[in-house]
Amino acid sequence: MDVVIGQLFTGLSLGSILLLAALGLSLTFGQMGVINMAHGEFIMAGCYTTYVVQKVISSAGVSLVVSLLIGFLVGGLLGAALEMGLIRWMYDRPLDTLLVTFGVGLVLQQLARDIFGAPAKNVIAPEWLSGGVTILGAVVPKTRIFILVLAVVAVIALAAVLQATPLGRRIRAVVQNRGLAETSGVSSRFTDISTFFIGSGLAGVAGVALTLIGSTSPTIGQSYLIDAFLVVVIGGLGQIKGTVIAAFALGLLNSYIEYSTTASIAKVVVFVVIVIFLQVRPQGLFTVRTRSLA
Repeated sequence: MDVVIGQLFTGLSLGSILLLAALGLSLTFGQMGVINMAHGEFIMAGCYTTYVVQKVISSAGVSLVVSLLIGFLVGGLLGAALEMGLIRWMYDRPLDTLLVTFGVGLVLQQLARDIFGAPAKNVIAPEWLSGGVTILGAVVPKTRIFILVLAVVAVIALAAVLQATPLGRRIRAVVQNRGLAETSGVSSRFTDISTFFIGSGLAGVAGVALTLIGSTSPTIGQSYLIDAFLVVVIGGLGQIKGTVIAAFALGLLNSYIEYSTTASIAKVVVFVVIVIFLQVRPQGLFTVRTRSLA
């Protein structure tokens, strides 16, 4: 029983990390249709932001809170700069956005190597996140619980912004019908920049969370990028609730398979399950419902 509970929380922990990494993509890729291969580097930027902030603020607890705010800002500014500098000219050319953002990602990786060096950097977790909590006989690290709570808070905050604020209504209007939104007085340019800022800012928050469970390197974002894209596709493009379900489902599936086999075999099995699922339901778990005159 302890093993089952332990793997349950391991799966939830992995799912929360995938969710944080995929939340931003649910906006930039899921809703705007932009294949941003530099999203992983925005996660990496959040990691290095945490490292820099802890060098400035000696208190690990205070630096973590500050890092969450600055990490969101750094990731958001990078995303906004990418949108204004390159993406704005390529909304109707998805293959070009893939190639261009892949190149931007490589540039950011090299920039990180030049600034911080190749060796991995470590961040000290706050004292109040050290150790673990015993839940139903299984010991769960406090850092994992914190990341799970952070993911839930991020989902609630994003859902609230999209559903209950003027900005959220503008984002949904532009996504559903850009031309009609513009004729209604909605600035699509401001909305596009804001969407990229929020989506990329969430990637920065994901990077801050990752520093609690491992070291930081220039390629850390690439380790989660493909899985994040898969989460968004499985959940349904632009569907936050689908992203949440898909992230935790993949986390739990990977956890239990890996326990009885190996990490490599678990990756293969999960990928096969994903391929089969998409063959049966290529649109993902949820789709956007629209009215048709046909």
